[in-house]
Amino acid sequence: MDTTVKSSAQTQERSNHNGQETSLWSSGFGMKMEAIIPFLGKYRPFMGRCCQTCTPKSWESLFHRSIMDLGFCNVILVKEENTRFRGWLVRRLCYFLWSLEQHIPTSSDASQKIMENTGVQNLLSGKIPGGAGEGQTPDLVKKEVQRILGHIQSTPCPFLLRLCSWALLWFLNRLFLNVQLHKGQMKMVHKAVQEGSPLVFLSTHKSLLDGFLLPFVLFSQGLGVVRVALDPSTCSPALRALLRKLGGLFLPPEANLSLDSSEGILARTVLRADLAPLGLWTGALAVFRRLCNCWGCNRRVCVRVHLAQPFSLQEYTINARSCWGSRQTLEHLLQPIVLGECSVVPDTEKEQEWTPPTGLLLALKEEDQLLVRRLSRHVLSASVASSAVMSTAIMATLLLLKHQKLLGEFSWLTEETLLRGFDVGFSGQLRCLAQHTLSLLRAHVVLLRVHQGDLVVVPRPDPGLTHLARLSMELLPTFLSEAVGACAVRGLLVGRVPPEGPWELQGIELLSQNELYRQILLLLHLLPQDLLLPQPCQSSYCYCQEVLDRLIQCGLLVAEETPGSRPVCDTGRQHLSAKLLWKPSGDFTDSESDDFEEPGGRCFRLSQQSRCPDFFLFLCRLLSPILKAFAQAATFLHVGQLPDSEVGYSEQLFQFLQACAQEEGLFECADPNLAISAIWTFKDLGVLQQMPSPTGPQLHLSPTFASRDNQDKLEQFIRQFICS
Repeated sequence: MDTTVKSSAQTQERSNHNGQETSLWSSGFGMKMEAIIPFLGKYRPFMGRCCQTCTPKSWESLFHRSIMDLGFCNVILVKEENTRFRGWLVRRLCYFLWSLEQHIPTSSDASQKIMENTGVQNLLSGKIPGGAGEGQTPDLVKKEVQRILGHIQSTPCPFLLRLCSWALLWFLNRLFLNVQLHKGQMKMVHKAVQEGSPLVFLSTHKSLLDGFLLPFVLFSQGLGVVRVALDPSTCSPALRALLRKLGGLFLPPEANLSLDSSEGILARTVLRADLAPLGLWTGALAVFRRLCNCWGCNRRVCVRVHLAQPFSLQEYTINARSCWGSRQTLEHLLQPIVLGECSVVPDTEKEQEWTPPTGLLLALKEEDQLLVRRLSRHVLSASVASSAVMSTAIMATLLLLKHQKLLGEFSWLTEETLLRGFDVGFSGQLRCLAQHTLSLLRAHVVLLRVHQGDLVVVPRPDPGLTHLARLSMELLPTFLSEAVGACAVRGLLVGRVPPEGPWELQGIELLSQNELYRQILLLLHLLPQDLLLPQPCQSSYCYCQEVLDRLIQCGLLVAEETPGSRPVCDTGRQHLSAKLLWKPSGDFTDSESDDFEEPGGRCFRLSQQSRCPDFFLFLCRLLSPILKAFAQAATFLHVGQLPDSEVGYSEQLFQFLQACAQEEGLFECADPNLAISAIWTFKDLGVLQQMPSPTGPQLHLSPTFASRDNQDKLEQFIRQFICS
């Protein structure tokens, strides 16, 4: 189906699907704005706040109500007013003068702090293997620690730092029109600096230029020199000496030895006392390519740096452990329900930790490993929430879902994104913005001009559709709760009404709250946590309630009173026991228990508003790529060659997804990341088992799913959530 950008409001909608005229969206879905603005009313959305459960003090002390309307500043805009001097010559040397006036804080006694570290002290006292108790005197160990410290870091050179900041300022002004930084976010960071504790920046790289951009931004805002870990094998001795003067940290050669080696234990202990690597050569290559593209032309772009709310790591480590509860593997939670052996979802959380087992992580205790993994989920959730939605993600979603009126729906989708508290990284006139977005996607779409000035946009089959699918996934966090709820409702109705039955027929069905909770829980257990990004301190039942609330707020579900029951809003005769009153917040496990006098729960129907069928279909299709990839992975179980390594089986599955894409046109599922995610989920579910072999770990099909009947049950379980 072709997608058309309308040049006039009088142009009628056309569709070539089965030769019939179709309207995917009702005309009253949203306003047709001529201009797109990145805020609603006075305030811009603010995302990325720290967890109120794990860091309540940081939530209160580092956030202010006036932060949202403080606006943005351009960190590369340096004028005469930014220096202490004035005049004709100053206007031409303002970059250089600005770099001379930048404050470089004196380095603290890092050597003394590392010597006082608990791990280093245990080595000096011989309490752990490899320390002074194994033939080495404390003085010799102390000298060895000083040698390692001298290899890792050196005092930054102020002159080189100022020279590089001037060069970066010159480069960035030729790369970008502006580099925006939210004043409110930076105000929070400065307030965290005033606490006196060292700051640790965890960066989720969105661009190859981050290795140059982030240190410059933080240095220019008076936050000091960012210490960055670098690989010594990629640098010559001269370059290594230069980068050490600029704040680079280089790992000693013995630090990369295996954990079983006693030779590198001292270096690993000293190194563990911080490190976040940034790509050096990839960033330099990106700068060079960008300069070549921009040289002699005016097609520069804007960039924005987002900072989530800082929080106290000490406060998190104290409070996070109290949020840990009982957990079970996905095999125990979901497999009996998939096979039809049980219908009750166990009242416990699922255990799914996919953090790569790096050497430094494995060296920690099991409890500390869990703490680090859940901290990474908190940080990843905040980073996704802080990232702005770009126009290419919105346009790619509309193109994939074959919308007819791109301009009107682009405007509506932007407004819906802002209403849900997510920021957008674009603004301008609607038609100009759409044209610019299509120009960015010109390698993946075909633009055809037709009569009356209309523009027909046709996505290229492959890899165009695959690229559009990856871009559309950036919009998924905005509508994730509603999408999960819509797919859960789809699974609940699949056994009651025909799959393609009319919306009016589906709206007749009465959906109880218990049924909705169960169906949402099943889908939450099936979907990987790196997609859902739930905070580890949040229970599944709390997530279910959030999903249900979102469905009600967006108008898809309408509360319906069961015949003969007392209205839900009538709380006059509703008595709560002391047991229920003292339940902890977020616990919805006994919301339908005998503590209420009312034995029945709430019931809902699908709304019959004209816009709801299209919106429901839109939400379901947002999750369809991953669900269809999982279903095809279930089909592949009786086709794939096992045993095989995980890498080999992932390649097999990816080739199968590509073959299905060629046959069915579902190119959005032909993604190697979806293939890997499906295999990991099937391992947790007990479908695939990893067993040792002389050539390395091998994947085997578990005895339970060796039968074709159980494989079909798995595929049927997944496909109930898919809306075609």
